[in-house]
Amino acid sequence: MTDPAQMRDLLRRLEDAMNSRQLELLDDIMADDFVRHCQATPDFDVRSRDDFKEFLRANTASFPDNVQTFVHVVAEDDRAGIWVTYEGTQTGSFGPFPASDRKVSFDFGGIVHARDGKLAELWVTWDNMTILGQLGQLPA
Repeated sequence: MTDPAQMRDLLRRLEDAMNSRQLELLDDIMADDFVRHCQATPDFDVRSRDDFKEFLRANTASFPDNVQTFVHVVAEDDRAGIWVTYEGTQTGSFGPFPASDRKVSFDFGGIVHARDGKLAELWVTWDNMTILGQLGQLPA
């Protein structure tokens, strides 16, 4: 069982690991069989901690200066709701879209589940139209 204080600590450590690009730190806070669910990125099938690391590496290749700020964390038992602000500049390709050198800033939400003291599952959602609009990929 993961209590709310442990959950908040795991999420603080996740935020730190992602923003510092120290992905080896994820080994201590994520289950080997971590699963990420996200309809907005169907091409990224994340079914392990290593898959999640690869997803983060690909994201950083597209947005090298990205910062994810966990604005709100509400924890209860082994689950937490998160509201996150993402900011970054697209200097690499992003799916089919070439580098735009444009900055994006958007919010996304998620639910996290922990098992045996480690993050085991994440459901995340955001508005792709907001991101594509900021990157100049939508008609005026």
